Amino acid sequence: MHDLTNSVMFDSFFAPDARIALEGLSGRRFSDSRILITGATGAVGVHALAALRQLAAEGIAFDVYATFQSEATGRIAELLDHPRFHSIRGDLTSTSFRATLPRADFIFHSAGYAQPGRFLENPGKTIRLNTEATLDLLDLLPATGRMLFVSSSEVYMGLPAAAPHRENQIGTSGPDHPRACYIEGKRCGEAACFAAHANGLKAISARLSLAYGPGARPGDRRALYSFIDSAIRDHCITLVDRGESLRSYCYAADAVRMMFRILLEGSRPVYNVGGTGTMSVLNAAEKIGRMLDVPVRVPEDARPLAGAPAHVVLDMSRYETEFGPPHYMDFDTGLRRTIDWHLLHATPKA
Repeated sequence: MHDLTNSVMFDSFFAPDARIALEGLSGRRFSDSRILITGATGAVGVHALAALRQLAAEGIAFDVYATFQSEATGRIAELLDHPRFHSIRGDLTSTSFRATLPRADFIFHSAGYAQPGRFLENPGKTIRLNTEATLDLLDLLPATGRMLFVSSSEVYMGLPAAAPHRENQIGTSGPDHPRACYIEGKRCGEAACFAAHANGLKAISARLSLAYGPGARPGDRRALYSFIDSAIRDHCITLVDRGESLRSYCYAADAVRMMFRILLEGSRPVYNVGGTGTMSVLNAAEKIGRMLDVPVRVPEDARPLAGAPAHVVLDMSRYETEFGPPHYMDFDTGLRRTIDWHLLHATPKA
């Protein structure tokens, strides 16, 4: 069997991040349980998987079932190389595939096409992942089980950007919005969890905002990763708009720590999960440019991206009241670690 502890990838990236994700967590709550993770190859899913692998290395016994659509290679294959970690490959939008999934005590539903490019290319699948799949996953929970639905800050789309958004708010965008397949899918998934929660089932939504970090798959087209890839492959960063939108980024291991706390102990039906502080997309691109010593270019005729939010900042007071103020990875440090990951996995330009 492959020795995960000797893996350069795990030692350099996932072991430190797993410790961050597990900080303050009572991992023994998972003892003798079945844990189902959907979207295990995503930026959040892979960090959740790494944290659970670390708990297993510490002697806590449980079974993990990880679903993904593409073949498990590289980092995912290493993380799954354990007798109690099971891979389930298939399309979560397929009713017949979902019928094969095991019942689980804990479900971490992070599948959902978080990349705008992907969810816009597959609107029907995007809706199904967040609606039909969510409903069927809820049916896999026993009465004492707990499920976390990874929602999105995009549910706030249409609200004024004057203040951080709170969980008792919801956006005003309609089904004709350019990103409606994702926004409305997440809102419907939340509604399913609210209904289950009202009936006594511990189904909780986490409105995640802009998680980043090592572990992204090649070709991930979210802005931060695209900037890094462009800097490495093209030796420059060219924005598609003026980069004026404001963002609050959250290191993936920090996000997983918060979501695991919510999954295990959360009492409310929905929580914001995000970072602190704001910066413009241009500022983030310029930081990457400085770290990799490449220029950043803003086209003279650049126009705002259709449908993209102008301001993404969350009010974290509900989480802080229940669990205490989160500890956040410094953005520059997290960005440096993310860049190092991309440098290790960069594909040379043809």
